[in-house]
Amino acid sequence: QVQLVESWGGLFQPGRFLRLSCAASASIFDIYSMAWYRQAPGQQRDFVARIVGSDTLYAPSVKGRCTISRNHAPNTMYLQMNSLKPEDTDIYYCKEEIGSFTYWGQGTQVTVSS
Repeated sequence: QVQLVESWGGLFQPGRFLRLSCAASASIFDIYSMAWYRQAPGQQRDFVARIVGSDTLYAPSVKGRCTISRNHAPNTMYLQMNSLKPEDTDIYYCKEEIGSFTYWGQGTQVTVSS
């Protein structure tokens, strides 16, 4: 069982940046796929970014202003998003896939508003 805990959500002004973190309770290995998703109330959970090995993938809506990364010490994944827009307002979740198992964090609220 792996616990994932997202942090550093909050209220941000449009045009500013955020850096979310996702702390894992177990070691992060490069072969594991880790990702960020986001979800508005009553909406489906949408893909934001993924990292597996050294490969990254971004949703078209955030490509060019988003960077996903991870460290092994501590076992943490990050999401930096620049040029924030009001439509980036959502609950952000991290996800890790280990073999046939999928783990989700509890989410962190991000609100972009002036």
